[in-house]
Order: sequence, then C-alpha cells, then structure tokens
Amino acid sequence: MTPMPRILARAFAAVLLSLPAYGVLAYVVLPVSWRGYKRFGGHREVIGVTRTAEGIPGDPLNVELVGSLSDVLAAMRAAGWYPADAIGMRSGLRDVASILFDRPYPSAPVSTHFLYGRPQDVAFQRAVGRSPRRRHHVRLWAVGDPARATLWVGAATFDRTMGISRFTGELMHHIDPDVDKERETLVADLGRAGRLETRAYRGGAQGAGTAKNGGGDPYFTDGKIVVAKIAK
Repeated sequence: MTPMPRILARAFAAVLLSLPAYGVLAYVVLPVSWRGYKRFGGHREVIGVTRTAEGIPGDPLNVELVGSLSDVLAAMRAAGWYPADAIGMRSGLRDVASILFDRPYPSAPVSTHFLYGRPQDVAFQRAVGRSPRRRHHVRLWAVGDPARATLWVGAATFDRTMGISRFTGELMHHIDPDVDKERETLVADLGRAGRLETRAYRGGAQGAGTAKNGGGDPYFTDGKIVVAKIAK
C-alpha cells in the first residue's frame, strides 16, 4: 500500500473508532451532566422561554394561537406548515437521510422542548428547499387539556444551518438570531392562507433583549408575543 492510501485508511479507521466515543459523550455523558448541573442550582431561573430535555433555557415564547386543535391543524396545513412526526428510530433515520441526500421530508421531527413541565403538544414546520436542513418551525403547547384547549402558546424559530450543540455536542439545527422575523413569517403565512381572523401584540414574560437558546445560539427579540386568532 502506498503512503497516501495508507494514511487515508488510518484516518478512516480513526473516525470509525471515535464515533462510539462521540455518541456516548454527546448523547449520554454531557446531557446527564447538564441535568445534574440544573438540579444543583447551576441554572439561573429564566421565564418566558422553553426548556430543553437537559433543562437548559431554550427558545423564547413569541406566538399564541387562538383556536381549537382542529382549527390549528387545518390552518397550519393551509398555510403550508406540516405537523412534525414524533421522534423515533424510524423518523430519525429518515430525517438524517433526507438531510444528507437532500430529499423531501415535509413532516420531519423536531427536537423536544418543555413548557409547563411537559413536551410540546404539537409542532409544525415548513421546509426551505427540498430537505428539512433549512426550515421554519414552531412548537406549541396547549393551555389546559389539548383536546379542549382554545389557546396555544409557542416558540417560532428558523433553522438556518446544521451543526452541533455548543452545550452537549449533539447534532442539531442552529437558528437564525432574529426570532421576531420568524414570528412575523408564521402570521403572514396564516394571513395569506385566509386563516388569520385577527392579530394583536402583547409583552412577553422574558422581555426584550438578547440571550442564547438551548443549543448555544444567540438570538434577539423585542419581547412581544403575537396573539393570532385562527379563522375557520
């Protein structure tokens, strides 16, 4: 074997051998460490934002939709936003394949965030391009029982690139810092689809300013939440 192929073979072998170690570190050791850090008071309390599975402050709340679950599902679909699949082995593999090979996957899963002590009740996305590598998306939580709720609180952000979490090293999307722009994109899409009856703005609990989300991405916001009433 000539020197160059030998070097390439060794490099490939080193990458293969390092993958299990990376997986254990990024998906087991560091997430568990962050949970322990939060448990012992390592995080300052932040209001008006979601939380990651590790308890890290996530995305700022910037959307409220007024309507039943069926109203929200129909309106979002009319606006071109697809409900996201639940995270699982099958959906995860399909998501990875769609990103690597630039294949469509309109209902690709989104990571789990928490509010009110529970994961999002529903999430929607609209891809930019063929694959979900770049996408608009929003996570929504029902205020009360999802089957009877008429108010949905959420966080809308735009996934602009793929990368790794700056906190845990997990593979993830990185968001555009202008989260207010994504809030307006969602409302505009609902309006164009004829599914927006009224909209109003109120101050959010987190207020205006800058911060970082659960992946370490910086963002800025005017602190407002748009309250959008769904038209049937």
